[in-house]
Amino acid sequence: MNVHADTIIEALRAAGEPTRLRILALLRHGELAVGELVTVLGQSQPRLSHHLKALTSAGLTERLPEGARVFYRLPATGWAKTLLDSLFDQIDAEQGDFPSDLDRLEAVRRSRQASAENYFSSIAPDWDRIRAMHYPESLIEAAILKLAGQGPFRRVVDLGTGTGRMLTLLGQRAQDAEGLDLSHQMLALARANLAEAGLTSARVRQGDATATPFPAGCSDMVIVHQVLHYLEEPERVLHEAARILEPGGQLIVVDFAQHDHEFMREEFGHHRLGIRHDNMKTWATSAGLDLDEPTRFDPPRDLQTGVAVLLWSARKPAKKEEVAA
Repeated sequence: MNVHADTIIEALRAAGEPTRLRILALLRHGELAVGELVTVLGQSQPRLSHHLKALTSAGLTERLPEGARVFYRLPATGWAKTLLDSLFDQIDAEQGDFPSDLDRLEAVRRSRQASAENYFSSIAPDWDRIRAMHYPESLIEAAILKLAGQGPFRRVVDLGTGTGRMLTLLGQRAQDAEGLDLSHQMLALARANLAEAGLTSARVRQGDATATPFPAGCSDMVIVHQVLHYLEEPERVLHEAARILEPGGQLIVVDFAQHDHEFMREEFGHHRLGIRHDNMKTWATSAGLDLDEPTRFDPPRDLQTGVAVLLWSARKPAKKEEVAA
């Protein structure tokens, strides 16, 4: 769909200013907070906020408030992406301020990575204890990849992304991938992990998995990995996943099978002691999804407090005319 000439003119005016062009060049390498842009560009926050407001008003950047911070990123699709890709195809990124900006950006990323590692080190003992209770994670991830297929996927959405592991796992098979999480600390960790993996097409943002900011039918793949046991109403996540899936799209859910380890409520904050298949079947049917039987991964036999993991796949039914075709 073509856009009005006035829209393009406004976008070109917004981009046609040295600092704004530098901002756009930096955001091509991933989303950045205002404070991070201040560090890289060496300009005051009010001045950069003015430039960012102009870019956002012109449709060239997206503004994402996250608690006390605000992140900015480039559109992943649409006319603005096409325009910016064409613009930067003509720019020599080895000249002017661009190389030194990238050097300072790398320093910002190292700082972000160090902060994320400090946070993860504080929660790592709990994660290690949970991992030790179930089937090897690498083998579960291999099963997820096999179930998902080779793609390529138009858009992967990871609800409750945590460390961003599912985005790094599936990101190479997706044109666009986005993770959602409520935790600022987890989002910081996910951003650091995505940057380390070099996945510029994968992004994260703050949000509720039961009420996402995504439009209906925007995704052909939704992942819900080890999220449902934290929730009082897991069925709301399945309804939201069904809403944002396009007809024929796939939902993959990974979670613990029902168990009796009560300590996991108190020590790890689990609201439910695993997920029963009959409950999952009821929730999926209510959401209008066709759910397959799960694959079960039992824990090693020598564990006294092991827990099984279930892997489900569900499909949103294709439209009748698509089935007929």
